[in-house]
Amino acid sequence: MKGDKHEEQELGSEPTAPQQPTEEEEALIEFHRSYRELFEFFCNHTTIHGAIRLVCSQHNRMKTAFWAVLWLCTFGMMYWQFGLLFGEYFSYPVSLNINLNSDKLIFPAVTICTLNPYRYAKIKEELEELDRITEQTLYDLYKYNFSNTLVAHPRGRRDLGETLPHPLQRLPGPAPPHEARRARMASSVRDNNPQVNRKDWKIGFQLCNQNKSDCFYQTYSSGVDAVREWYRFHYINILSRLPVDASVSLEKDQLDNFIFACRFNQVSCNQANYSHFHHPMYGNCYTFNDKNNSNLWMSSMPGINNGLSLTLRTEQNDFIPLLSTVTGARVMVHGQDEPAFMDDGGFNLRPGVETSISMRKETLDRLGGNYGDCTKNGSDIPVQNLYGSKYTQQVCIHSCFQENMIKECGCAYLFYPPLPGVDFCDYRKHNSWGYCYYKLQDAFASNRLGCFTKCRKPCSVTSYQLSAGYSRWPSVTSQDWVFQMLSLQNNYTINNKRNGVAKLNIFFEELNYKTNSESPSVTMVTLLSNLGSQWSLWFGSSVLSVVEMAELIFDLLVITFLMLLRRIRSRYWSPGRGRRGAREVASTPASSLPAHFCPNPASPSSSPPGPATSPALTAPPPAYATLGPCPSLASSAGASSSACTPGEP
Repeated sequence: MKGDKHEEQELGSEPTAPQQPTEEEEALIEFHRSYRELFEFFCNHTTIHGAIRLVCSQHNRMKTAFWAVLWLCTFGMMYWQFGLLFGEYFSYPVSLNINLNSDKLIFPAVTICTLNPYRYAKIKEELEELDRITEQTLYDLYKYNFSNTLVAHPRGRRDLGETLPHPLQRLPGPAPPHEARRARMASSVRDNNPQVNRKDWKIGFQLCNQNKSDCFYQTYSSGVDAVREWYRFHYINILSRLPVDASVSLEKDQLDNFIFACRFNQVSCNQANYSHFHHPMYGNCYTFNDKNNSNLWMSSMPGINNGLSLTLRTEQNDFIPLLSTVTGARVMVHGQDEPAFMDDGGFNLRPGVETSISMRKETLDRLGGNYGDCTKNGSDIPVQNLYGSKYTQQVCIHSCFQENMIKECGCAYLFYPPLPGVDFCDYRKHNSWGYCYYKLQDAFASNRLGCFTKCRKPCSVTSYQLSAGYSRWPSVTSQDWVFQMLSLQNNYTINNKRNGVAKLNIFFEELNYKTNSESPSVTMVTLLSNLGSQWSLWFGSSVLSVVEMAELIFDLLVITFLMLLRRIRSRYWSPGRGRRGAREVASTPASSLPAHFCPNPASPSSSPPGPATSPALTAPPPAYATLGPCPSLASSAGASSSACTPGEP
């Protein structure tokens, strides 16, 4: 029976139209209809602590307000902490890591100078003339004479032949106080020839620019400093007249005349272990174990017996006493590929004393880039390296000053390497270079040239920490046989024997060396860890909670956009849209409509017998203008053609 009924239903019913998919089944992304619905869904399903209390206590407005304020304050505190963490990260702090290593060490380069400026044969006459003018100047200013010649034949500086430019003069000092001036006026009444107080003197020399429109006095309160600087100024001018290769052809002191004995690690030195150069102020200089040495010295043991030991001759014979006022030797310890700046890092040895220098090696590796203002090799420094050596800050500073000297004064300073094709400064060729030099020196000291700003520190630095010990050498009991051996072996003959020798020992105190390296204090891993800690502290959530917050913000933006779009459509597109739709349907021809949308009723004879249920038909709004005979469709047959009666009015 059930089967018969089922068959009758199948025979009596028309095939139903396929079910149309709903809007919810078609949507891939769903958005909430309002802000309230969105926030309720978020608070009910989020993993952030405290958010659900906003929904659970919605019937109690006081609790809701309390939890809302508490949640917002917590949110603000967390992001304030986030700001502090990001500020610390982008300040790029560094940590200093100190490591202590132990290994064989390369012995550093050691430069030793005689402290005796040399008299070149080609400029000997000019130097003698400068000496005579200086001696006469001292006699005129201070009534001091080097020999009896000035007393026996007193004469002025103008009688010494050619007068040097920029003569040394005695200048009046500052005006005395009122009471002292009154006392001096009273004394001048009593004495027709008052004595000038030498404490009020200032000694100096005048320098002018090219056209003599601007002049100033380079003054000194000390007469010794004034005489040395004035002599040094003229000495530089005389040296600048020498050819460039004069220092190569210089009859330099043989090593045996300056260094009586040389031993490193209990082995005697030879000429392959040192190189020679001449310094204008410190005389002949010798550098041991520099980069030109084929086999660099290695220290495998610490102690005084495993370093460099030198016996030096410190007497001064026929050199320039007005230029060099000290006796002994000057020593500097530096790296193999670094020039020896004797003015900056050297120290003097005292005659008759054994000086023992112990060293400790120390390296420093700085972080460049955002973590520190340093340079790796000086290639990014806007200053040309005139020394052709490894970049150091001193190399850059001296090169920067020389570049400014050449640019402003038109000549090169004698103490620094020149650019190709540029002459050294000489007042015979450049009569105002002294004025330019001292002005430039003042600008350099106050960093108006920008050299200290341009020359950044190197990222990798190797330094040697020195400590000195002194003892009398040779001792009273041993000096006789020591001097006897030196006189027999090295032709050492001097009346005051102790003032003519000195001993130097340089060695590593220990083979342990300290390495200081910088590392970032806050890395990306540290930053993420700190951010996660703050997030867990204030909300007790994880990274997925951050994704939930991002999703909430995205949904807020989308809902806001859709609401704005709906408002724009309702304002500009909705009015009159119903009338336009009616006109569109009315103007649609009947042939374009499907057959089962025909408004005419079906003929009863065409329906099959039996209790059949006709399916529900959906149709557009009726178009009364098209009611009438149903047109015959040539392409229609069967059930669709039997649904209408042809020719029916």
